[in-house]
Amino acid sequence: MACKTMTMMRFTPRGYGGTRRDPDQVRRDGWHELGLLAVSVDDPRLSWPEREMVVQLGCKLYGPRASEGGHGDG
Repeated sequence: MACKTMTMMRFTPRGYGGTRRDPDQVRRDGWHELGLLAVSVDDPRLSWPEREMVVQLGCKLYGPRASEGGHGDG
């Protein structure tokens, strides 16, 4: 039997104001504040060697992507 309090809960929070941060700003803040780097291999600001380095780092740290079929092994 379901708990009656669950049916009264709101799933959309109300009273929260503010604006959503730009994804690039979130990544920038992560770099400056935590030393974390979130990079897309498809980022047009990167040159081919830079994109390849990102792929190699990702494969080394987390293994190959499903779409790569083993690219970067070793």
